Amino acid sequence: MSTYEYSVPCLFGLEGIAGDELRRLDLENVRVENGRVLFSGDQRAMAKANVCLRTGERVLLVLADFPAKTFEELFQGVYHAHLEDFIPKDGSFPVKGHCLNSQLMSVPDCQAIVKKAASKRLGEQYGVTWLPETGAKYQLQFSIMNDRVQLYLDTTGPGLHKRGYRAVGNDAPLRETLAAAMVALTRYRGRDFVWDPFCGSGTIPIEAALIARNIAPGKNRRFAAEAFAWADKQIWGDVRTEAKDKEFHGNYRILGSDNDPKCVSLSMANARKAGVGDVIQFKDGDATKMSLPSDSGILICNPPYGQRMMEQQSAQRLYAALGRHLKYADGWNKFIITSEPEFEHYFGRRATKKRKLYNGMIKCDYYMYTESKRT
Repeated sequence: MSTYEYSVPCLFGLEGIAGDELRRLDLENVRVENGRVLFSGDQRAMAKANVCLRTGERVLLVLADFPAKTFEELFQGVYHAHLEDFIPKDGSFPVKGHCLNSQLMSVPDCQAIVKKAASKRLGEQYGVTWLPETGAKYQLQFSIMNDRVQLYLDTTGPGLHKRGYRAVGNDAPLRETLAAAMVALTRYRGRDFVWDPFCGSGTIPIEAALIARNIAPGKNRRFAAEAFAWADKQIWGDVRTEAKDKEFHGNYRILGSDNDPKCVSLSMANARKAGVGDVIQFKDGDATKMSLPSDSGILICNPPYGQRMMEQQSAQRLYAALGRHLKYADGWNKFIITSEPEFEHYFGRRATKKRKLYNGMIKCDYYMYTESKRT
């Protein structure tokens, strides 16, 4: 079976975590770079990464890698890629991509060149002057950075954060891949009590439950590559069966709470869709007043940030109240993500450690408070 090169784009700050995941999946030649992780493998590796990866955004098959400073160089690089090995005569191959720090900076123009070159290559290989594009979708993507082009085939389709359990979110949803990374950074292994006091649509508790039970996040969804003409359907079935055989069925203590009853109801519905409704408890509660649910545990949360002045002042008051409430919660490790640069000041304590993460396009810090008195 052929071996390919794959690229997994990630939210900034999550590359190392995604790399560790891919290594634990026993995938080969894993390399971490800014904004992405690379690995090598066959179709099984591609299926395994799509079904099991929690913190990457998608799995892209690398079709070509070449320098280009002109449209002619871009055209020739794409034209000489062996696209016929992946795209059949009737395949639909739309093009999208991005450019950064390069001579070629017009995305629409580059899209047109890539499409033209791909059409010429495929037309010549199949001996036709017109390609119908009536078959399955083979999404081409390009990345042009520092005058170097990478051409990809998207094997995922809708991003890997689309787990399928959150059809409806609240006003400020946290991307599932980021929530999974936040849980991973706590080193949670299913033994501690986990509490999210600002659960919103339930993303953090649900991702914690999926991790605790070792449930593959993509086991209940379909991926673009499954419709490819050259895809081995048996491999995908085998990967899903293998993932299911590795699930755990223990007793876990996970709580999500929110002061908005609608969020609590939404979280419960989402947890049921994710198949972990029996693992998580949800309830109404004000994070700054409610009693701690246990003497010790891991608190993980995404409190309101406040992007406008009045909202920011309200968020700052909330951080101060939360800090006062948790001042003597010595048995709890606390992990809080926010874009507020003065969070430690309002919370009343300096974090043991903090890490830069991005919630969508919002630059945040993940504040980690690890308690020495925790048992």
